[in-house]
Amino acid sequence: MQKLNFPNYSFRFKNSENKIAAFDEIRKKFVILTPEEWVRIHTVQFLIHVKHFPKSLINVERQLKLGKLIKRYDVVVYNSNGGIHLIVECKAPSIEITQATFDQIARYNMSLKAEYLMVTNGLDHFFCQLDYVQEKYRFLKELPPFLREK
Repeated sequence: MQKLNFPNYSFRFKNSENKIAAFDEIRKKFVILTPEEWVRIHTVQFLIHVKHFPKSLINVERQLKLGKLIKRYDVVVYNSNGGIHLIVECKAPSIEITQATFDQIARYNMSLKAEYLMVTNGLDHFFCQLDYVQEKYRFLKELPPFLREK
């Protein structure tokens, strides 16, 4: 698999029906290793080991209802109060991050109402903080680390 713009992490792999699978420690199962999955498992490790988000607050690949449509988000990180802190949209490294990518995560956020958004293809990472009072967002150089609430 392609080297990504993340620190090096150790992963568990196995051969599953002549396909490589990697262990996803959030879903607690092996998943077929597609290029997008390669980005997703690196992103989760980044959130845990660099940004210090507890595994218990991270959710991966769940259904989301948008009006009459059923979609799947890549990664969501919750606040300890149950609100959504961060939504992550992962793309394969060969996929360029475009306005359409931001439109996709913005549609997801219409119902999720996260404080932060992250879009990544494993090579380029973009972070935004939402301001719901002024109805705008601002791009950040990096994602703030997890702060334990007192």
